[in-house]
Amino acid sequence: MSILEMKVPSPGESITEVEIATWLVKDGDYVEKDQAIAEVDSDKATLELPAEESGIITLKAEEGDAVAVGQVVCLIDTSAVKPAGSASADDKPVEEAPKSEAPKSAEPVQAPATTTYATGTASPAAKKILEEKNIDPATITGTGKEGRITKEDALNAKHAMGTPTGGPRGEERKKMSMLRRKVAERLVHAKNTTAMLTTFNEVNLTEVNKLRSEYKDVFKAKHGVSLGFMSFFTKAVTRALQLYPDVNSMIDGQDQIKYDFCDISIAVSGPKGLMVPVVRNAELLSFRGIETEIKRLATRARDGQITVDEMTGGTFTITNGGVFGSMLSTPIINPPQSGILGMHNIIERPIAVNGQVVIAAMMYIALSYDHRIIDGRESVGFLVAVKEALENPTELLMDNNPKKALEL
Repeated sequence: MSILEMKVPSPGESITEVEIATWLVKDGDYVEKDQAIAEVDSDKATLELPAEESGIITLKAEEGDAVAVGQVVCLIDTSAVKPAGSASADDKPVEEAPKSEAPKSAEPVQAPATTTYATGTASPAAKKILEEKNIDPATITGTGKEGRITKEDALNAKHAMGTPTGGPRGEERKKMSMLRRKVAERLVHAKNTTAMLTTFNEVNLTEVNKLRSEYKDVFKAKHGVSLGFMSFFTKAVTRALQLYPDVNSMIDGQDQIKYDFCDISIAVSGPKGLMVPVVRNAELLSFRGIETEIKRLATRARDGQITVDEMTGGTFTITNGGVFGSMLSTPIINPPQSGILGMHNIIERPIAVNGQVVIAAMMYIALSYDHRIIDGRESVGFLVAVKEALENPTELLMDNNPKKALEL
C-alpha cells in the first residue's frame, strides 16, 4: 500500500490558515489526479484543492475546520485500483415501498363548541388581573364554562410579541466563511483606524450615453466585449489620480507612499462575498483593455477561480453599487488604500442647463478618503476631475478621436 499525504498548500504570502468550506468528494471515494476534491476559504479568496494523485481518498478534516498551511487534510491510497463498474453511494438499490395498510376507521369528529354570551367574558377577578397587566380580554381564550375567562386564565396570560399571524417563525444559524469574517474584520478596522470622510458630487452622463449608443455594437463586434460604463469610470479615475497623486497613496507607519502607477481594485460581488480583483497599470490600458480585463477578473471571481495574487496590491478602489440600484452611499476604504470611489445608479431627472430645464442621465458619485493624508482640496479636486472627464469624455478621455480611442 502506498499512501500519499495531501497537505494544505500556501494560497499566498502572509496566509497561514485556511478553512475547509466544502468537500467535493466523500470519504472512501476514488479520485482522479487533478480532480477538485475540496473548496477552501482563505481570508482573501475561495480556492479549489486538486487531488495530487489518483486513488482512494480518506478525509482527515471536517467541513468548517480551520487548518494550518502545511497540515494534512486527507490521505490518498495511490496503490488502489479504480473500481470497475462499482456502485457509488448514489446508486443504492431502491427499497421496495411498504405496502399501504388498510385505512383506519375515522375517529369521531368533535362537535364545535357552542358560542354564548359568556364566551370571552372575563370573570370579575380575571378582569381586574387583566386590567393590571394591561392585556385585552379579546386576546385571551377562556377555559371556563362556555369559554368564560377564569382567574387562572388571567394569571397565565402574557403579552403577545406583536400581532399573531400564524406564519413560520424559524431561524437558521450558520458559521460565516473565513472570507466573510475577514471582510468584516477589515471593514471595522478601516472605520476604527482611519480618519475617514466622504465627499459627494453628481455627474451628467449624457455624453457617455451618446458615445455608448453610437459605438457599442461595432465595439462588441470587433473586440468581443461590451463597451460598458466601467471603462469610462476607470479612465476618469486614472486621469484624476495622476492629477491628484495624494489620493493614489497610502500610509506606512509614519511614511506616506505615493505611486506612479494606478492599480485599480474593482469591487465584485462573488458567491462567497465581496471580492476586489485588481486591474494592473490601468492608466496604460485602452478602453478595450480595461473592459477585457474587468470581464476576465469578474468571471473568475464569480466562478470561485480568482487567486490571491489577482486581489493583492491595488492602489485605489472603485465600487459600483449602481448595478444593484443604489442611489447614494458612503463606501468604506479598502485598507491600506486611502481612497475609494462609489458609483451609483443612473437616473433621468430634470436639471438646469444654461438657464433651461432639461432631462439628463444623472448619477451621484462619492469619494471616501483618509483625511490623515488627503486634504479637502485634493479630495474635492479629485472628484471634480472625475466629473469633468465623464461629462466631456471625447476631449478628456479620447483626445477628440473616439474611433481611435476605441480601436475601431
